[in-house]
Amino acid sequence: QVQLVESGGGLVQAGASLRLSCAASGRTFSNYAWGWFRQAPGKERELVVAISWRGGSTYYADSVKGRFTISKDNGKNTVYLQMTGLKPEDTAVYYCAASLVGPDVVKVATLYHYWGQGTQVTVSS
Repeated sequence: QVQLVESGGGLVQAGASLRLSCAASGRTFSNYAWGWFRQAPGKERELVVAISWRGGSTYYADSVKGRFTISKDNGKNTVYLQMTGLKPEDTAVYYCAASLVGPDVVKVATLYHYWGQGTQVTVSS
């Protein structure tokens, strides 16, 4: 069993930066592929970024390319989502998720085995 706890969300103005963290406990951290999803009110949950279990491959949704960066620190059992140039349309609840599927990035939500509780990101114009 893996427990995921996100932190770092908040209310910011457009153009600001935030760094979300996802702290993992439980099974071996390095054996998982990771993803950050988001869900805005009235919209479906969407994959924002993903990283393979070895960290060699990443995926970024077109809407965040050049602004968001995913990284992970195996020593700290933590995955990060660095967000810059935030826009009002980035407003959503952000979830981190872990998948045992490998070795590439995992783009399908149903292939993720563990989910965090979510952290709210609100970007005002």
